[in-house]
Parts: sequence; C-alpha cells; structure tokens
Amino acid sequence: MSPATTSTRTWNADKIQQVLKWMVYTLLLINFAFYIGEDWNRIAYTLTPESTILDWMAEFATSIDVLGWILLLCMLELETYVLEDETWKGWVAYAVRGVRFGCYAMIAHTLYAAVLTTINLQPTVAVENVSDLCSMVEEDVSYVYNLEYTDVTLESCSTLSTETEFYWVTSEQIVTDEVGLELERVLAWIDLWEVVLWLLILLAIETVVRLRDRGITEGPILSVTNSLKLSMYLVLIGFGIYWASLSHWLYFWDELLWIAGFATIEMNITKWRDQLQVEQRDPQPNPL
Repeated sequence: MSPATTSTRTWNADKIQQVLKWMVYTLLLINFAFYIGEDWNRIAYTLTPESTILDWMAEFATSIDVLGWILLLCMLELETYVLEDETWKGWVAYAVRGVRFGCYAMIAHTLYAAVLTTINLQPTVAVENVSDLCSMVEEDVSYVYNLEYTDVTLESCSTLSTETEFYWVTSEQIVTDEVGLELERVLAWIDLWEVVLWLLILLAIETVVRLRDRGITEGPILSVTNSLKLSMYLVLIGFGIYWASLSHWLYFWDELLWIAGFATIEMNITKWRDQLQVEQRDPQPNPL
C-alpha cells in the first residue's frame, strides 16, 4: 500500500470522526434545551412565591449541571484537540482553566442538590386523616409518581392512586403513596450516584491529560485508570437501561449521548498519545 493511499485513508477516517463528534455535540445542546423545559415545567409544582433563589437553583440543578458539563466538554476539546502544545500557554491556558473551575462549581452545586434531595426524601411523614386521595382535592396539592407530577383534581384523583395511605414528599405541596415514595428515593439515589460516577470519570480523564502533558503514554496508572473508566461507563449504561425501563427515554438517551461525548475526548487523547509516541520514537533534529 502506497503512502498516499495510507494518508488518504487516515484523512478520511479523521474526517468521519470529526463529523460524528460534532453531531454528538449538537445533540447534547438539543438535549440541554429539553432539560431546561423539563425543569421549567416542574417548578409549577415545587416552587411557591416564598421560594428563595437557592430553591430556584435547586430546582434547576439538572439544567445547571448539563450546562457545566457542556462547557467542560468544550474546554477538554480545546485542550486535547484544538490547541497545539505551543498555543497552550499564557493567557489561553489561564482562560481555559478559569472556565473549567467555573464548570466544577456548577457541577459541585448539582452534587449538593442531589445530596440534599436524597436526604429530604428519607423522612416518612404520613398525610394525617386522609384515606382517599380524592379527599385532598380542595388542598391544592400534587401527586408524584416516577418523577411525574399531576394536580390532584376531581377528574384525576381516582386515576392516580387507589391506596389508603399517603405521604408528603419534601414539602406539604406534593404527596404520593408508599410505592411512589420508595421509587422517588431509589431514583434520587441513582441520580446521586450518576453525578458521583461522572465526577470520577472526569477525574480519570484529567489524570490521563496531565500525564500526557508530561509525555507519559504508557504505564500501570494509565492502565488502571482506563479500566476504571470502562467499568464506570458500564454502570452508567446500566442506570440508563433502568431509566428506560421506567419510560424515562430522555434520560437513557442522555446517558448514551454523554458517553459518546466523552468517547470523542478519549479519541482525541488517543490521537494525542499516538503523536507523542511518534515524537518520542523519531525526535526532530535540533536545528542548531
């Protein structure tokens, strides 16, 4: 095979990779719009005129989280693909790292919100003197099951639950039955673990990037890091399948998209590694 043929195939493969990468990034932005809409629809049930700015931020935690991850993905794209080593210095490096610290703050807020939600769902506070959901029609409450909120009205109450015991969910505006409360707790734990796993994956990627900066392309640390990342991706896919089993197809799709998004960063890092290995094997002669 001639060098020209090899070069053409390499160029075509790189072009396909870039097209797929930007398709993934575009879909992630579309998903971000869906999450904003979902958070906005939920606040009609969870916030009141007395709600504070912290309450609003907690309800928009998912949108804030997704925005932080999108910006962080952009910064990783810059560092691992767009910027050359010679460019990666001075104000450019400080600017990119500054944005990344801002992203970490946004993601830390999401972790805080996920922990707070999980804690708030632990108390079991029964709705007193109520054995039929329809008896709460005049109390301006909502019923939640599987993260779906429905106003308790004369038309809906008999279709929402036939149980005789109900519980408050984080506030005296939202109720559910025993099965619904347990499901809300399980989903809150999964949400928390997802945030933790993505942070660990980010830490693993940062470790690889820092090692690449030092010219390290092989070794036990890289091997262990890559194995742990693969295991965490598999767990996240498992979570996505569970979301899908509950008809939360957006969350399943989102899980796959983010894995694809970080896979593009992994491809950038792999290309970066190959370039480093070529430079180490065939160093350029000193012009002096």
